[in-house]
Amino acid sequence: MQRRKTRRKRRNNKPKICRFCESQIHYIDFLDADTLRKFQTEKGKILPRRITGTCLQHQKMLSIAIKRARIISLVL
Repeated sequence: MQRRKTRRKRRNNKPKICRFCESQIHYIDFLDADTLRKFQTEKGKILPRRITGTCLQHQKMLSIAIKRARIISLVL
């Protein structure tokens, strides 16, 4: 028996840049529902850092802002 070698496709790994750091945002407002919806799935789950490309500090602020917006029913 011979095994076939499968080659995995390599993606061009360009570094993801945090949108919030780029525009020098220091606080993510939970009342800005349009911005928060971009970082959620259709079901309302928060997208992870590896997909969105946000830095750790902004991802923490983003998750808190989404959770606060959920409480007052601005986002799912």
